[in-house]
Amino acid sequence: MQPVPNSHYKKWIVILVILIMIGFTTLFIMVNRTLQAEEQLVTPLSTTSMTATAIPATITPIPPTATVTPVTPTPTAILPTITTVVIPESYYIMDITGTGQYFALGCEASAAVDWANYFGVFIYEYNFQTELPISDNPDLGFVGLVTGPWGQVPPYAYGVHADPVAALLRKYGLPAISGKGYTLDQVREKLAQSKPIIAWVIGNMVGGIPSEYVDKQGNVTIVAAYEHVVILTGYDQDSIRYMNNGRFYEVPNEVFLNSWGVLGNMAVMAE
Repeated sequence: MQPVPNSHYKKWIVILVILIMIGFTTLFIMVNRTLQAEEQLVTPLSTTSMTATAIPATITPIPPTATVTPVTPTPTAILPTITTVVIPESYYIMDITGTGQYFALGCEASAAVDWANYFGVFIYEYNFQTELPISDNPDLGFVGLVTGPWGQVPPYAYGVHADPVAALLRKYGLPAISGKGYTLDQVREKLAQSKPIIAWVIGNMVGGIPSEYVDKQGNVTIVAAYEHVVILTGYDQDSIRYMNNGRFYEVPNEVFLNSWGVLGNMAVMAE
């Protein structure tokens, strides 16, 4: 067998390479066509057509477990305003006048009509005296004869205490109140309101000795010799001014309190 010449061998190699290249080219063309066909089946989304549509969320309210009923506020009652009375350091009632008592033991009637006159009510002293109730107890009425000697104690001629005097003043339409145990501050407060005070003291503001007295019904009261009444008309920090039978006097607080205290700080005041 004769050997194949080299030229013939090279020819077949060239032919084989060409065939391989043709095969690869054909395969590439077929694959490319297949891909194009697949791309035509897929329609790309335009970015301009991708408009997002908001989907409204449906919110279902969850009912509370407990029902709350609104409460209408109830108006709160307004409490009365408590006004603190400011007591000035001094005060004097200047437009009060008086006269001397007519009867020996008529100081209560005399002071009462002067006090009433200050508030615009005129009363005759005699009428006031005779209209007072009569009793053997000064807390209930006038004790003894109004013309009797001064300085005695019941059951002898004596006088009358605050309650019957205030009661008779009220019958004349005056706002009179009576009592015992008043304080110096209460006196100042009333005087600062231009309200004079009838006060039960001893003599012309002197000391005295209280004593118990039992009336016919067994009632016990405190009495003192030389019981007397004056009208308080002013004060300052150290003293009290008062009117006694139309005349004005001024004494230190200690002197006034000592005399006023014998019968228990008894007085008639205006409401």
